[in-house]
Amino acid sequence: MRLIFLWPGKTKSPELRDLQDFFAARIRGFATCDIIATREARGLEEKFADKIKDLEARGLEKHLDGAYVISLEDGGKEMTSHEFARFLHGRERDSGKPLAFVVGGFLGLADRIVEKADMRLSLSRMTFSHELARILLLEQVYRALTIIGGRQYAK
Repeated sequence: MRLIFLWPGKTKSPELRDLQDFFAARIRGFATCDIIATREARGLEEKFADKIKDLEARGLEKHLDGAYVISLEDGGKEMTSHEFARFLHGRERDSGKPLAFVVGGFLGLADRIVEKADMRLSLSRMTFSHELARILLLEQVYRALTIIGGRQYAK
């Protein structure tokens, strides 16, 4: 299984970056895992939200060809950890396509990225910062892979 995690900009918080690296290393024990931080739109005011999302979408789109795209969205499908594990396992069996998880920047994803997604996933009905959402996603993917592999993981 090949997993791609895409988002605009590097994780700025050193503590969150350490957690990101921690879970990515754990995931690599089960699957090929690439984290791609694309160009983040900088120096623009929030009132230019559409322009910011468009600039960030350009960088993300370059990495989506040939992948099963999963966008993280507020209104996306919610799953338990076991349901998510079954989903990942099913995707692994049904397709040789890599899974590309796309997390938006501080303003979210451009509509065209969401429309290209094969699936929209929500981590929770609560709102998290985009940097924290990255960590939660990585942790849940790691948890799902341990479930698929029949390994114990703390509850």
